[in-house]
Amino acid sequence: MKKLIVLIASILVLSVLGFITYKTIKGSGQSDVNLLEFGIADTSTVDKLIITDAFSNKITLKRNGKIWTDAQGGCISQSNIEMILQAFKNIEFKGYLPEKSLKKFTTVMTAQHIKVEIFVDGDWEKTWYIGPAAQDHYGQIMLLETADEGKAKNPVIMKLKDIRGIIEPRFFADKRKWVCTKIFELKQSQIASVEVQNLDKPRRSFKIDNSTSTPKVYSEGKPLTSIDTMMVFRYLQNFKKIHYNLANYELNKTQVDSLKRTNPFSILTLKEKNGTITKLRMFKIKAKEPQKNEFAEVITADDMDNFWCEINGKDIVKCQYFVFNSILIGEAYFPELNR
Repeated sequence: MKKLIVLIASILVLSVLGFITYKTIKGSGQSDVNLLEFGIADTSTVDKLIITDAFSNKITLKRNGKIWTDAQGGCISQSNIEMILQAFKNIEFKGYLPEKSLKKFTTVMTAQHIKVEIFVDGDWEKTWYIGPAAQDHYGQIMLLETADEGKAKNPVIMKLKDIRGIIEPRFFADKRKWVCTKIFELKQSQIASVEVQNLDKPRRSFKIDNSTSTPKVYSEGKPLTSIDTMMVFRYLQNFKKIHYNLANYELNKTQVDSLKRTNPFSILTLKEKNGTITKLRMFKIKAKEPQKNEFAEVITADDMDNFWCEINGKDIVKCQYFVFNSILIGEAYFPELNR
């Protein structure tokens, strides 16, 4: 008898819990669990993204084989794409918004959100609407729209599996943040010539002719008499990975034009064997405050870490000396330049 009473009580409890769950789901506006299916298990099928932010900035990203590009086929940061695909795969439901804040955040989501349109195998699959962070900053308030179910009525709280943080920083439409930072990714065998003009110390300018089996090095138009061919190859290998640090977020058009009219401290011109020519003009950046050595002596009024670089007469980007010194300081490879 007692077992029967326990069984009946258990059934009643489960029924009550089921009813409460049903009412919760219904009250949230999420009558169909499919409107919680933000994730994409097989991210290799995703071949196009359109990201639009709250300021109407928009960028289209496309998969081209194993590489992602912008809409015009231009180079973009592959690491940024990997972060997005990781979010597609690892996103999971965290919870519903409390009834008292549901109306507020529904309004907020209508006015301000990041829209991410996701295409799978050439067709639109679903759209994420990314709103503000959850109150505990362990998740994001989001809303889903799918081809089959349409657009959800109310937002929910989503999070990334095993990751504490918010989702929104992975998704941005500012094209400057997407531009590929690559300047050179070349093998030694691809380089025909490199010329470095040192405007501060002209005698340390040099040019390498790598168009023949035996490379030659010149300074001020004259060939260096004692060069180590292995050191030439070692220098050229530095062009395997040269990237700039940041796009220009600081200078307006007037300031950029003014900068380009000033004298660079160095000019590098590289010609590839396929005929492509890349020309870099490098400009010093004034330090915000004078930099001192260990004896508190002012050693330079210039930034010791960063400089501006003009690429092929167009874009201005910020670069770091520790990346570029290996291709600018020729005397490290050719001691004759120290004369």
